[in-house]
Amino acid sequence: MSGTTGVERQPGRFRRMFTRLTSTQEELEAEELQVDCRQMGCTSIGSVAERDLVTVGGTLRTVTFRPRAGVPALEAELYDGSGALSVVWLGRRKIAGIEPGRQLVARGRVTTAQGRPVLFNPKYELRPVGGGG
Repeated sequence: MSGTTGVERQPGRFRRMFTRLTSTQEELEAEELQVDCRQMGCTSIGSVAERDLVTVGGTLRTVTFRPRAGVPALEAELYDGSGALSVVWLGRRKIAGIEPGRQLVARGRVTTAQGRPVLFNPKYELRPVGGGG
């Protein structure tokens, strides 16, 4: 049996290598983000539903100051390779470390605004810069 297992692994290695060689940089980064998020125990953004209590992780693509109903609001787009959601901090104009390209893990209840998943005022953790862990 153990000899059969070794033979089954070889095609997998070649298939993975071929896939990596023929994938775009964006596809490779999305795959890497999904692996990182699974290792941290995060829910895939592509699978969240309204009213779910979730822990999601990924990279901040954009960060903008966008007042909502006259209240200051800092809005960021969090992307994990499977999808994106908006993270909104009401009453904030700026938060140290919240900037495009930064990795973040956020916890909160999902709501939907304009057909898109949103986390309002989530608990969050900034991940170390440079993928250190």
